[in-house]
Amino acid sequence: MVLFLKKSHKTLLKKLAAGDTLRSHRTLDGEKSYRLHTLTGRTEPVPSKVVRALSRGGFIASNQKFPVATFLLTPKGRAAIGIKNGEPPPAVRPSE
Repeated sequence: MVLFLKKSHKTLLKKLAAGDTLRSHRTLDGEKSYRLHTLTGRTEPVPSKVVRALSRGGFIASNQKFPVATFLLTPKGRAAIGIKNGEPPPAVRPSE
């Protein structure tokens, strides 16, 4: 699957590489929402379509935990933002 990465996709990948955490929150009723947890303790919503596109494209992967799953950057996701295998992620910085 070839996916053209939009600015919103790359921005999220860069934030994950810098240390922010993307989590899927699911209620007991099955409703799901995605939130980015920043290093400063803030959370911000992330559109479902952005998460689905990155997941289907193999740029992020979930640990499949209930009720809160965490998404991790895959090697393909790291490569998409210019981080080569074996390189450390960019310097940790507060989210923009």
